[in-house]
Amino acid sequence: MNILICDDMETDRANLRKILTEMGHIVQDVTNGEDAVAAAGRILPKVIFLDVVMPKMDGFATCRALKQKSETKDIPVIVVSSKGTPSDKFWAEKQGASAHVTKPATAQEIKAALQKIGMA
Repeated sequence: MNILICDDMETDRANLRKILTEMGHIVQDVTNGEDAVAAAGRILPKVIFLDVVMPKMDGFATCRALKQKSETKDIPVIVVSSKGTPSDKFWAEKQGASAHVTKPATAQEIKAALQKIGMA
């Protein structure tokens, strides 16, 4: 499955990339929300993993932008963030996210998030 990762931290992107490629997925990544919106419209991934705290456009604004575009509105977004309180998870869902994983993400948590959205 084709997956897009958006995170400004290389170590977090590398961790997600490793987990997802070991699961057999094709992964592309970007470092900010603006690039995520552009890349998603271009490559139409099956799932987007999205950080919250990023420069230029944070993850919540990115998620809203993705959900407002006809070509990307149906792509599930999984928020992967160090912000893991119940209110953070609630806010992510209000922006259109389908699931939330707290950093640092484990393979088991990523697999569970993909299962939650029916993509495992």
